[in-house]
Amino acid sequence: MFARGRRFFAVAVTAVCMVLIGPSTPSGALVSEPLPLPVGAAKDIVPGRVMTWNICNPCGSAQNLGRAADIATYAPQVVGLQEACVRDVEEIRAYLKTFYGLTYRVEYGSVLRNWGRCGGLPWRAGGYGQAILSAAPMTDPVTVEYPDGGSEDRGYLAVTTSVGGRPVRVFNTHLAQRQQESFREKQVAVFAKAVARHERTIVLGDFNAVPDAPELAPMWSLATDADPRCRPTADADCGTTTDWYSKFDYIFLRGFDARTHAVHASAYSDHHQFRADLEPVRQP
Repeated sequence: MFARGRRFFAVAVTAVCMVLIGPSTPSGALVSEPLPLPVGAAKDIVPGRVMTWNICNPCGSAQNLGRAADIATYAPQVVGLQEACVRDVEEIRAYLKTFYGLTYRVEYGSVLRNWGRCGGLPWRAGGYGQAILSAAPMTDPVTVEYPDGGSEDRGYLAVTTSVGGRPVRVFNTHLAQRQQESFREKQVAVFAKAVARHERTIVLGDFNAVPDAPELAPMWSLATDADPRCRPTADADCGTTTDWYSKFDYIFLRGFDARTHAVHASAYSDHHQFRADLEPVRQP
């Protein structure tokens, strides 16, 4: 009788803990059905394909199955995620592997631990910031928090991986909010200096600024966008990447050319997926 009582107590405590802190593995992966992919979806990881995507927060972890399906549809080799909670990214990775057979490594660039953003108990809040998914190994990860993020902590994550058979430094950043130009100007000054140290770079991110915004000038002096029509002029033909018809999301390139690029609206974020198929610049 005593042993049975102990077992009942243990089960009860476990149930309470599951309610409070959630399961240790993504619960959806155990009970959910995969969402079907559209006709023409990628069958496997596409070498040389990169994507940047602000996955929206707070939009709820219930979106993660759909986010995984959207990523699997195009199966980039490298994905830069912004507004990313560690718990959400882990769940997305689990769905990608379990349901779509896509295995990604991950590096996190969390700059904030916030219970309101990412859940968890108040003293065990989830990490929030950037994440990079890569099919190829990543080395030398560096997370930098900007000296002043504006209304919320912001920063960048950088890793080294291989794209198109060449080693490349990949950056992923999220700059201060739309109305905070002065903060973005200071952040770009820090960020551009880091990017300039590398001749071959892929820069992914939500810059929260349109192409001709003055604070983006240092980036344009270093790199070109994967959309060849997009330039830092008011009359440039830049495709929009948000639900409010602005281009805020960029794939800046140094030492790479974009063979193709595309923007895809998503039901699971207020930002669109921006992807490009890259190849290293051929030396003369």
